Amino acid sequence: MSWKVAVVGATGNVGREMLNILAEREFPAREIVPLASRKSVGKDVAYGDHTLKCKALEHFDFKGTDIVLMSAGSAVSGEWSPKIGAAGPVVIDNSSKWRMDPDVPLVVPEVNTTAIGKFGKKNIIANPNCSTAQMVVALKPLHDVARIKRVVVSTYQSVSGAGKDAMDELFNQTRAIFVTDSIESKKFTKQIAFNIIPQIDAFMDDGYTKEEWKMAAETRKILDPDIQVTATCVRVPVFVGHSEAISIEFERPISPEQAREVLREAPGCMVVDKREDGGYVTPVECVGDYATFISRIRKDPTVENGLALWCVSDNLRKGAALNAIQIAEILIARHLKKAA
Repeated sequence: MSWKVAVVGATGNVGREMLNILAEREFPAREIVPLASRKSVGKDVAYGDHTLKCKALEHFDFKGTDIVLMSAGSAVSGEWSPKIGAAGPVVIDNSSKWRMDPDVPLVVPEVNTTAIGKFGKKNIIANPNCSTAQMVVALKPLHDVARIKRVVVSTYQSVSGAGKDAMDELFNQTRAIFVTDSIESKKFTKQIAFNIIPQIDAFMDDGYTKEEWKMAAETRKILDPDIQVTATCVRVPVFVGHSEAISIEFERPISPEQAREVLREAPGCMVVDKREDGGYVTPVECVGDYATFISRIRKDPTVENGLALWCVSDNLRKGAALNAIQIAEILIARHLKKAA
């Protein structure tokens, strides 16, 4: 049995990664169709050992397509996902457009697999924000053991989370500094090379940015509506890989040793936690990997039942492309029926 899959936004960072992972995981597809805007029609994209040519989203007939991986931004998803869903395919959307819609499940497979089955109202399933995805993978097994009350998280997010233009800006600014050229900031509000920027997305009335709000709201929707979350989201001069420093307050006692054992057995988690120089994972080491890496697990002495930890993941993979394809794999295994 095989399936027809379309990838919308196939020329972008996440779209290309989706194609890579579909090939790596040998997704049972009889046909993969890369879709993009009219200006990208005919562009080549890689799919395993094959080269595919992009087609125009607006002219594509979705009849006979089973799954659409949508990675073209909120505006495109807002216009096209309902149309595609109404035509029959299930849309797995990577944008923020549908995440908080009560009729659309927001899914991280390691955390809330059963929510996938609730896609039927709109034929849309939402991927969470990349920083939320890796965090809840680490939180879920701990929540099951000791029940989380509150999370304080500071993120160190790579520029790839803002797209290819952002990666180019970091590269160009870094080169300009070494050759003493002028620095141009177009994608970011301030210089990103050799700097950090404590703003991701727009500011809200309460002083938090929308990225910080997303982490709180999405964590509650995916994991538990009673968990309190406060986030500070920071852009750092790293090309790929998001890092997070997380402090967690629990209802029940849990020791660092217990947490390590729980996380070592948890799906999607990889514990690398040696209390020595270099005994932790950094963004450079996580690139290209599927896992969410967890290091520096220790007691937080400022609250009664508290732990602090360090969490790193490839944001283009687990934070976006891999998560969508894991959802697709569960869809075809448990929820979609196809004539032989």
